[in-house]
This record gives sequence, C-alpha cells and structure tokens, in this order.
Amino acid sequence: MKRLHVVYHGRVQGVGFRFTVEHIAEGLNLTGWVKNRRDGSVEITVEGEEDKLNLLIEQVEDSFASYIRAKDVNWQEAAGEFPDFRITF
Repeated sequence: MKRLHVVYHGRVQGVGFRFTVEHIAEGLNLTGWVKNRRDGSVEITVEGEEDKLNLLIEQVEDSFASYIRAKDVNWQEAAGEFPDFRITF
C-alpha cells in the first residue's frame, strides 16, 4: 500500500475537479481526501494499491488535461489513517 500526495496547479478550481477526483477515488476503493487550496491549486492525499493510485492520476489527468498547468507529486508508504475518501475544506 502506498500514499500519494499530489498538488495540481492551473485552472483546477470551479470546474468539478474535486467531485471528479472523489468519484474516481471511490470507484477505485481508495481512501484519503481532496481539497481546494487558497492559492487556486487542488491538493490530494490518497492511499491504496499503487496500480490504483496510478490509475487515479491517469483518469484525473485525462479528464482535466486542458486545465492542469503543473503538478507536484510525492509518494510515501501508506499510513492507513483514512476510513474513506472525501472532499475536505
């Protein structure tokens, strides 16, 4: 199990980004959260099997390719602290 932390930059707020991430993550049985940041970026912390985390990234980027300008990615070992996936504020 792995933990993935991603911050997406670009025009990623106000376009359904968080709701789409939540839908994809729930469909892949991943746990964690997604939230808007004050600087206009969107932050995701998610845990699960590495292949499913890669699939999450792929599906998010396919859905929002024209909105994403850059991303910061950090991989770690999973901590197992999340009961589900949710949008946080």
